[in-house]
Amino acid sequence: MMILLLLFFSMHAHAQKNKPNAIVEPITIEYKGKEVKAKKLTVSSEIPMDIDSAWINVKTPALLEFVAEGMIRFKPLGDGLPKQWEVGETYGVKMRVFGFIPFGGIHYLFIEKIDDENHTIASKEWDRGAKVWNHHVAMKDLGNGRIYYEDSITIYGGLMTGIITSFAKQFYKHRQKRWQIVAEESLNFDLE
Repeated sequence: MMILLLLFFSMHAHAQKNKPNAIVEPITIEYKGKEVKAKKLTVSSEIPMDIDSAWINVKTPALLEFVAEGMIRFKPLGDGLPKQWEVGETYGVKMRVFGFIPFGGIHYLFIEKIDDENHTIASKEWDRGAKVWNHHVAMKDLGNGRIYYEDSITIYGGLMTGIITSFAKQFYKHRQKRWQIVAEESLNFDLE
């Protein structure tokens, strides 16, 4: 009986480690020369994946499409999305929530920074609803084939900031749960 209890608590602790943790904080940012009230959303979890494989994947639009699946479908504009994100480039996509509900008009992603040494990516994003959607991805190697993964997003959408942030919180938790599938199935989106 004691062994069963230890096994149960061990499995529960493992499940809790992989469960995304989300924190929303009120912040003030500058938008078009004015101080405005925004939100900072931070979602983090541990992923059972080596940092090199995770880093290769996170630099691909194919990974974004996979982790968003089930909540958002992206339809790229123009020539589509590249095989890998490129610093200094701006990409436009139309988003459909649950695959069919138009959301935010054209969403633009400007890739501001990709730091291979520190495993971070920063983008400045915006659309009709979310005037500011600045996204920062950070990864840290925890050893033993595990990483700490964090999405940090600054969100401003005027009166809609709270609603957009609530949606974003669910979306990023969904994304990090989908990252667990990437790890479990050893998926590699750099090959696609």
